[in-house]
Amino acid sequence: MDARHIPNLISILRILLVAPLALCLLSKNYTASLGVFLLAGFSDALDGYLARRFDWASRLGALLDPLGDKLLMMTTYLILGLQTLIPMWLVLAVILRDVIIVSGGLLYRFLVGDVVIKPIISSKINMVLQVLLMFSLLLSLSLYPLPPRGLQTLMWLVLFSTLISGSCYVYQWGRRAWMSGSGKKR
Repeated sequence: MDARHIPNLISILRILLVAPLALCLLSKNYTASLGVFLLAGFSDALDGYLARRFDWASRLGALLDPLGDKLLMMTTYLILGLQTLIPMWLVLAVILRDVIIVSGGLLYRFLVGDVVIKPIISSKINMVLQVLLMFSLLLSLSLYPLPPRGLQTLMWLVLFSTLISGSCYVYQWGRRAWMSGSGKKR
């Protein structure tokens, strides 16, 4: 096996962690859930580091990495929402944002042209806050109870950053489509 495929294999392993994470969450084994969540986070950091450090980035990796992230986060948010550990309005906001971004990208691809996906700063901040909330909630449910007010504050920060980053993507892709349709350079 060629070493440049290692980041893709790590991303695939992260995708495979979705099932054990879901099972741990559904069985309310939050300590195991936290362990799987941390393992997934480590794998995300590792595949990104290897891809950048050794120039092993690939087109497949550019799809697998965010797919793994989204599947893990959506699974975690959805199950914890169904267990009423986080409000469903937050779950819906997080999922709807991703649905809008993916739908917008597909629409852009079919109506305008090639899609070059580059995460924007508001999206990176949103992802950090989403991960921090899930980590904090799983930590609080398993090993170390955190103040409810702190968790509530994190939930509101996730909602705010979700709305901001989603709006930024809609604006950015809408503007590109508009510029492309009016014959101006993108």
